[in-house]
Amino acid sequence: MKIAINVSALGDDLDLSPFEKLGECKFFGDITRKELFELCADADALIVNKLEVDEKLLDACPSIKYVGTFATGYNVVDIAACRKHGVTVCNAPDYSTHAVSQHTFALLLALYGKTGEYSSSVNAGDWIRSKTFCYFTYPTHELYGKTFGILGYGNIGKAVAKIADAFGAKVIISTRTKPENCPYECVSLDELLKTSDVVSLHCPLNEKTAGIIDGRALGLMKGDAVLINTARGGLVDEQALADALNKDKIAGAGLDTVAAEPMRADNPLYRAKNCVITPHMAWTAHETRARLIGIVAGNLQAFIDGKPVNVVS
Repeated sequence: MKIAINVSALGDDLDLSPFEKLGECKFFGDITRKELFELCADADALIVNKLEVDEKLLDACPSIKYVGTFATGYNVVDIAACRKHGVTVCNAPDYSTHAVSQHTFALLLALYGKTGEYSSSVNAGDWIRSKTFCYFTYPTHELYGKTFGILGYGNIGKAVAKIADAFGAKVIISTRTKPENCPYECVSLDELLKTSDVVSLHCPLNEKTAGIIDGRALGLMKGDAVLINTARGGLVDEQALADALNKDKIAGAGLDTVAAEPMRADNPLYRAKNCVITPHMAWTAHETRARLIGIVAGNLQAFIDGKPVNVVS
């Protein structure tokens, strides 16, 4: 089997030998669309992360019978076109649950605890010059007792709920289908927005959720509420969020993703008020990426064995 594998976003500290055991591998980084077509001309399997797999690619590379993703999301893959060409598509579910749920709280605690501001203050010599043993220039807040609203209740949403619960927050959720045996109150999106002190997004990006956090939604939120997004940037109307932050309509936002990545200089959230942004790196812990390699290689092995798993239908 000839396998083309896009490793541009994986880093250079991982063991890729699980793929080499499965066939003749071509590892590649950032390449042009034309170069991708040439590289995949005789490939039987293609594994991608952010590279688009569409009808044109499949027409040009008819030997491709398998497409894997180094991600849980598969919006870069034209599933209908793959089905038409008899191509099996497999994703990597649940590989990043621990890392992303952890980073959700890293963003929240940066907003609630002002650790970045205080660290910068200490490094600037403010504590050395202080006349008292402590100072609290930047107001901080407890998560205990707050209402923590979660939009989406998949693996990551469930993990975030448990952590918020452990902090002593009141967890409420809003999800398309009410889950069975859920220990938390399930409410409408509007109710969640109106009552939550923290709104954390963990739903997929699709036609129904694109721009779901728009000006109207932000207008429903409390003035002292914060928004956390470690899911997909396209869930948020970025101009509306920037306006809400800069006009103090909400208290803050913690984001690990924006609609167009890498972030552009004209993104309205760039340097917006009370906005903590990290570069889509919640999933990048070494343990997480190593787990991802195992899942994606295992998906391909299962396909080769005629028993595919994690198939996107």
